[in-house]
Amino acid sequence: MNISVVIPTYNRYEFLKRALKSVYAQTYAPQEIIVIDDGSTDNTQNIQIDFPDVKYFYKENGGVSSARNLGIKNASFAWVAFLDSDDEWVEMKLEEQVNFHKKNKDYLISYTNEIWIRDAKEVKIPKKFQKHGGEIFKESLSYCNIAPSSVIIHKSLLELIGNFDENLEVCEDYDLWLRVSLEHKIGLVDKKLIKKYAGHENQLSFKHWGMDRFRVASLEKLLECNDIEKKELIIVELIKKYTLLLKGAFKYDKIDDISFYSEKIEIMKKEL
Repeated sequence: MNISVVIPTYNRYEFLKRALKSVYAQTYAPQEIIVIDDGSTDNTQNIQIDFPDVKYFYKENGGVSSARNLGIKNASFAWVAFLDSDDEWVEMKLEEQVNFHKKNKDYLISYTNEIWIRDAKEVKIPKKFQKHGGEIFKESLSYCNIAPSSVIIHKSLLELIGNFDENLEVCEDYDLWLRVSLEHKIGLVDKKLIKKYAGHENQLSFKHWGMDRFRVASLEKLLECNDIEKKELIIVELIKKYTLLLKGAFKYDKIDDISFYSEKIEIMKKEL
């Protein structure tokens, strides 16, 4: 099972070195490591000197989706594993997923459980982020339970459903996994095989207000779904998220948003 590792990065040179060390420490070595530098202005280009075997690509800043997509485009092998530059892998990560896919050849994607670290200490993961495997579309509607750094995916699946949406500044991972889970099973290796670090600057998850705005955009794209049961689930979730955004509009006295989300809620209710 040949694997290309794709690591997008932006001004995270020190974190990137840590991430790469965790890739080189894997008990199952990938065949290729690709770093996409999304317009960094720090010393990220020096990674070519630190790790001369890495395939390094520089591009103008365009966001994490465009960086991952460029990595996918340049990946030489059928399986792609993603790793964000501020995360790291546990040494058995790839080996565990390779073993899963050898036993479950009908799965074209898998992910793992994870460790959350803040201030050098492991923190408890909220129950709402509980992991699920198999047919997980329903469980994927509210939040993104799949960390990109935990994913291995076959390129044929991406060719079928499309890459990361470059129009989404955030929640691009939620969007892709939702599109995958709409029609495909997602395997879960229920072991803590990645480390996610929180609390440093420039984390996208803390950069934007009203994250549900981006999730709404993803859900709206799926309204053409032909599966009646799943379409109903999408509509119900949209009403929940519109309602939350409406509360925020009232709180901050955003008159245009109040009208917009009130109308959206009424339209969706008529669809049920």
